[in-house]
Amino acid sequence: MKIAIIGTRGIPNHYGGFEQFAEYLAKGLVERGHDITVYNSHSHPYQKSEWNGVKLVHCKDPEDKWGTVGQFVYDLNCIRHARTQSYEIILQLGYTSSTVWGWLLPRKNTIITTNMDGLEWKRTKYSKPVRAFIKKAEYLGTVFSDHWISDSLGIQDYLLKEYNVTSTYIPYGAFPFENPDPEILLSYALSQYGYNMLIARLEPENNVDTILEGVSKSSSKLPFLVVGKHATTYGEYLKTKYAAFDQIKFIGGIYDIGALNNLRYYSNIYFHGHSVGGTNPSLLEAMASQTLICANQNEFNSTILEQDALYFSNSDQVKRIVETTEKKNYLSFVRNNLNKIKNIYEWNTIIDQYENHFRQITQRNHEILHNVPS
Repeated sequence: MKIAIIGTRGIPNHYGGFEQFAEYLAKGLVERGHDITVYNSHSHPYQKSEWNGVKLVHCKDPEDKWGTVGQFVYDLNCIRHARTQSYEIILQLGYTSSTVWGWLLPRKNTIITTNMDGLEWKRTKYSKPVRAFIKKAEYLGTVFSDHWISDSLGIQDYLLKEYNVTSTYIPYGAFPFENPDPEILLSYALSQYGYNMLIARLEPENNVDTILEGVSKSSSKLPFLVVGKHATTYGEYLKTKYAAFDQIKFIGGIYDIGALNNLRYYSNIYFHGHSVGGTNPSLLEAMASQTLICANQNEFNSTILEQDALYFSNSDQVKRIVETTEKKNYLSFVRNNLNKIKNIYEWNTIIDQYENHFRQITQRNHEILHNVPS
């Protein structure tokens, strides 16, 4: 099958969850014999036209000059190029800045399937008018797509109730991490299981402030790593607020998956504060990295982790957990989560599910075009 993936800043990943997902999915589909193209920002650090057999198309992306408006222009440029090609399927990742151009997506011989992502309009970093616009974009995502994918059962249920849209549930994936290397700790002056950490975009809905407030109120003197791009308004706010606490260390974004896996593996507690959206890729990677997870208490996290995690809803709970928890006392949680990755969320299983989805929608489209009874 000839498939294009739009809606990310490009691969290999230098940004976030959707990019990591596109990287693994595209590579896996190429290994299964498919013709895969991924659309990249023209400013992506990787400038070649191919990566591990995946074709790359670099489109003009003015986000660095125009801000958020640039995302809309970039998505438009990707769609305009896609109209000149002959893709059988276009997989659209997300809807925030692309579905306003949904009416321009090639329709005649191309099937559009959209991963609807999370409830982006709930993100508190956006103003009320912007959140209203994103909610409208979500609706447009249900209008201008032929098929839909939900990355969590919660999102699948939401789409059915809100829009009467039946979507295919396919979560994200992760590769089990079972070969740790403590050498990575030397670069950060850390000891095994002698620190706590979080990895997230520094945004309000990821509960970074709540976590750090709990850490700052605690009696724990263990280093606390904050991994995520902090050269933002909110990042600067957090750095200023917690500047007096030497144990809290803002170390910026890390995009080397090997380094991230080792840091998670050797941490005492890994905090996952995400509260908006479906199955977050970083949560699955944490499970795969054999770390002890303390997650924000919400439906999306508890559906995946079940009883195999600690949970928090406020800074006092974080304080208590930081003061009293040692990873060695929760190794059953760690083992159970790793087994979930191997049995349910392993990347090859997820790629198989996407490949099956693509075959099913292609077959369904063929039957419709040729009036074949279902």
